[in-house]
Amino acid sequence: MLARDLPIPCSGAGGRRAPAAAADGRLAGGVLRPPWGGVAAGVRLVAAARPMSVVTAAAAGSSWDRKAGRSEAAVPAAAPVDGKDDDDVLPVLNKLMTSTVGKSTNIRWHDCPVNQLDRQKLLNQKGCVVWITGLSGSGKSTLACALSRELHSRGHLTYVLDGDNLRHGLNKDLSFKAEDRAENIRRVGLFGEVAKLFADAGLICITSLISPYKSDRSACRKLLPNSSFIEVFLNVPLEVCEERDPKGLYKLARAGKIKGFTGIDDPYETPSDCEIVIQCKVGDCPSPKSMADQVVSYLEANGFFQN
Repeated sequence: MLARDLPIPCSGAGGRRAPAAAADGRLAGGVLRPPWGGVAAGVRLVAAARPMSVVTAAAAGSSWDRKAGRSEAAVPAAAPVDGKDDDDVLPVLNKLMTSTVGKSTNIRWHDCPVNQLDRQKLLNQKGCVVWITGLSGSGKSTLACALSRELHSRGHLTYVLDGDNLRHGLNKDLSFKAEDRAENIRRVGLFGEVAKLFADAGLICITSLISPYKSDRSACRKLLPNSSFIEVFLNVPLEVCEERDPKGLYKLARAGKIKGFTGIDDPYETPSDCEIVIQCKVGDCPSPKSMADQVVSYLEANGFFQN
């Protein structure tokens, strides 16, 4: 026998039997019956008299406590069903709090039984974001790949978010025109949110982005708790980057064919509070392996690898 063919036990308080539901499944006597006429035995679907007004009221005036997963505002109680107390009949509804975050309304944070600590124990590492910043041509992508390879060889799970790679997906709608370059920089905050998700999953997320402005990098740092944002500054002189010029962009910028190019006619704000500085001088730049080892040493010294 299928669950849908079973009778519905729908007695109310004191053994009273609720009135039959309408054929289309509408509310009848406080009991919501589906149109097909049955639910699994022992399951009672209770509908509050005004569930939408309750949720809306919580969304309108509540202050959301994301960590606790609830709003600070009290939610009005729904009408009793079958003479029972609200707390007995509607425990789920009384806890259903929604909030407004930015332009998103009527949303609720859902905590899952498997948390970040559980995932970190499974992976034997602490999730973090290694944020590599520097001028175009400074070697950010090279370092990101070398670091990922080194960590992988040691049994650690990583993922690289590279600026150029993101233009194949999240930023494929942007060109290199001035207005689109500005939008690309504005989306650094979005990349910070994505990197945060990887870190929450327990991964070592390695981002490789010019990210020229201190304010953007600071905003991403604030997203990550417990010192799990590691900013790596590739301090490479402009003349070295121009000499490398792997994509020919500096020549185009010098010729005026690219406007707003970082380091030429748009500023790069040097980090002042980064965790790691990798210094490169004219004629004396460390190898990719040496740069990666410097970052690995920092991660080891600060407990990101668990035994």
